[in-house]
Amino acid sequence: MKWRVWLLSLGITLFCVLMFGLASTQVYYKSSVDDGRKYLSVYMNEYAESEYPLDKAGAKAFSERLNGARVTFMDAQGNVLADSEAEKPETNHSNREEVIEALENGKNGDGFAVRSSATIGKNMMYYCRNFDGAYLVRISIVTDSDWLIFVKTLPTLASFFAVMLLLCVATAFAATNIVVSPVKKLAEEAAKNDSVTSDYSELQPVAELLNERSRNINRQMEEIKAEKEAVEQARASKDEFISNVTHEMNTPLTSIRGYAELLSAGGMSDEQKALAYKTILTQSDRLTNLIACIINYSEIESDDLPAYEVNFSALARETLSALKPEADKRKVTITERIDDNVILLSRHERLSELFGNLVRNAIKYNKEGGSVTVTLNREKLEVEDTGIGISEENLGKVFSRFFTVDKSHNGKNGGFGLGLAVAKKICVKAGWQIGVESELGKGSKFTVKF
Repeated sequence: MKWRVWLLSLGITLFCVLMFGLASTQVYYKSSVDDGRKYLSVYMNEYAESEYPLDKAGAKAFSERLNGARVTFMDAQGNVLADSEAEKPETNHSNREEVIEALENGKNGDGFAVRSSATIGKNMMYYCRNFDGAYLVRISIVTDSDWLIFVKTLPTLASFFAVMLLLCVATAFAATNIVVSPVKKLAEEAAKNDSVTSDYSELQPVAELLNERSRNINRQMEEIKAEKEAVEQARASKDEFISNVTHEMNTPLTSIRGYAELLSAGGMSDEQKALAYKTILTQSDRLTNLIACIINYSEIESDDLPAYEVNFSALARETLSALKPEADKRKVTITERIDDNVILLSRHERLSELFGNLVRNAIKYNKEGGSVTVTLNREKLEVEDTGIGISEENLGKVFSRFFTVDKSHNGKNGGFGLGLAVAKKICVKAGWQIGVESELGKGSKFTVKF
């Protein structure tokens, strides 16, 4: 029996080491890819057409700026204009993953891919940006494949396996002496004792103890699993949030830096200077608004101040009165169906945010001459509009941070795709349900059930 225990320990150890090696490799590879994407995004922000023209010399100059990273210039159709490394590169890259993604994401959209390069025969990371739909710039760097990373770790894994094998053998030896010997002795004594039944009832307390320990371990494993999933979800949410914030900040920062560099270089007319100053101020305001929106969203998450009774009916009417000029400007009619004295246990500022975001959203995405109908009673709040509507594929995304149905509105009037996310967060904190019904081209209806 001892040999069987040892062989089993050997097999389990080998399997665990291999699984650990493969899992570690995948984690390290994913982390490397994520880091590479972030680094390449930072590199891309260094590009300016005025400094690096779209030719071979410009590609090589920008490559040297990026410590030797490969640079490829393309037109809006993916035709190669210049490449820092290949003397005669392929004439068209429109079928490349990163190029397709950058084109699909529209003006100033980004694309990313990892694959083996047929030109230089190495595994590469590719980062491509669509500059205003006029041309494409792609940066690429060499990276190890996941299999190569695994091969490089084999010596370490072998050493780890040897140590684990010794520990397992020692543990198995001790375990067999501690467990098998007493059981064998008990079996021998039972065989000699006529009073012992054939089902070994004397071992029942041991079995019950083992069963109880097993149940405890299973409960602990389930708790650990739940905690791990919660941590991973929180980490993924944090990474997504950081990525979205970085993306939203990139446009105004790029614009501010570009105009600042032009002003610093001199040679601009008064008209051009006025435009530059105006743009810098506008983009600075946009950046300030974005930061304020992010802070507000974060404050809702950590807000633990006590709730109190609020007359939602009076608050709703005040908010509609304040939003009427905006509705009139867009020629949108607002119809009120508000019951008197709808009292909710919340806080005035949070209810104001919830109601204002829903109504403001209904006005913003409405059609000229459209209408908004607001219904409020003790059971629910409904905000229905006759606007552009939401496609079925986007219905599940409307409450996500930084999501906007119409990208052309993003960043205007403080709109960064956080209004509905804030509304959702407020409802979750209050224990309310929020949902949306919509048909593309016909309008949407948002419902909050108290």
